[in-house]
Amino acid sequence: MGKKNKNKKKHGNGRETDCAVVVENGEGEEVLVKREKLTKKFYEEELAKLQVELVKLQSWIKEKGLKVVVLFEGRDAAGKGGVIKRITEPLNPRGCRVVALGVPTEREKTQWYFQRYAAHLPSAGELVLFDRSWYNRAGVEHVMGFCTEAEYQEFLRACPEFERMLIRSGIQLIKYWFSISDDEQERRFRSRIKDPTKRWKLSPMDLQARALWVEFSKAKDRMFEYTHTPHAPWGVVNADDKPRARLNCIHHLLSMVQYEDLTPEPIDLPPRQESKGYIRPPLHEQPFIPAVY
Repeated sequence: MGKKNKNKKKHGNGRETDCAVVVENGEGEEVLVKREKLTKKFYEEELAKLQVELVKLQSWIKEKGLKVVVLFEGRDAAGKGGVIKRITEPLNPRGCRVVALGVPTEREKTQWYFQRYAAHLPSAGELVLFDRSWYNRAGVEHVMGFCTEAEYQEFLRACPEFERMLIRSGIQLIKYWFSISDDEQERRFRSRIKDPTKRWKLSPMDLQARALWVEFSKAKDRMFEYTHTPHAPWGVVNADDKPRARLNCIHHLLSMVQYEDLTPEPIDLPPRQESKGYIRPPLHEQPFIPAVY
């Protein structure tokens, strides 16, 4: 979909990722060779095209009464929020919701684990995006000790069946894991520390999690072992290059739902109603806010 990046380099028989090509060096080992960054013009043009397709997708979901759930998981600062923002920008918020739950309440802690997530599942005609999801138990809760070993093991057993239940009920489930390198995460963390408008994104939990990088890697590997299933597979997004990650994720999402273009015919704007004696109150009587700018 769309034009190819003219700045893209070719590297022999390499296997491409989002921002690099995997090639073999002289010793037969696989190494990453970085690709050139996308130009801003190319990125914005491609994003605009994809966002038009997202509007078509939403119209199809509404028309056909589909129920679509998309999960966004991954490392801290991997760019999940940025992708979600680009997906929702052109969409009607009445048919597209973002779910980003906070820490469970004391009452929620006593419930069936999936219960508070189930409350946010879509009705017919809705697209729901989970900015982190029930997979918190397989990651942060397990690594940071917020759940017991028994609760963790039960999650690994129950999650595939829970997702089968969703799919059997008519929900289409799409799962993304945003992968980021250690160096790139550190660069983004430092950028957030310097920028007061982004500092809220960096929580004390993020800093603790960074100190447990390897433990989180092990938890992710085991999570995939249990939950990367034929009925609900994971899609890994190489997120070191934000623009490529956004474009690739949206492109893939569009490919996961078979939709048709339901764009209505152009609308003729009707003439404005005549005043018929109506006199607008004087402007100086209107409670305008101060014109500071």
